[in-house]
Amino acid sequence: MRFIPFLVCLATPLSAQDWAVRTSDTILDRSAVSVLIDGNTLTFFDDGQSKFSAGGAYSYTYANGGGTAFGSYDIAEDGKVCIAYRNGFGRCDRYVENAGRFVLLTEKGERFPIRP
Repeated sequence: MRFIPFLVCLATPLSAQDWAVRTSDTILDRSAVSVLIDGNTLTFFDDGQSKFSAGGAYSYTYANGGGTAFGSYDIAEDGKVCIAYRNGFGRCDRYVENAGRFVLLTEKGERFPIRP
């Protein structure tokens, strides 16, 4: 991905104690997260896809024909990405860079690497 050097420059130093952050992770700040997700589709290794459309629309398409969940997203000042699903559920995630790879971290401590 051609944005990697740019994003690493914008990333914040390791400062969180939650989110299953590892010492080798660099937490992405708001600017870096915006470059990574705004208007882009991120594909995970299970073939699930998060689509972040212009204007804040969001969709997650599950792998193997598992359907699509729709909602909206917002990037907080600290770089967290919060998603409000149409069904009333919601969650916030963090993005980090680790050894040249971007990884989504959930509040539950799950780590989901993003395909290049």
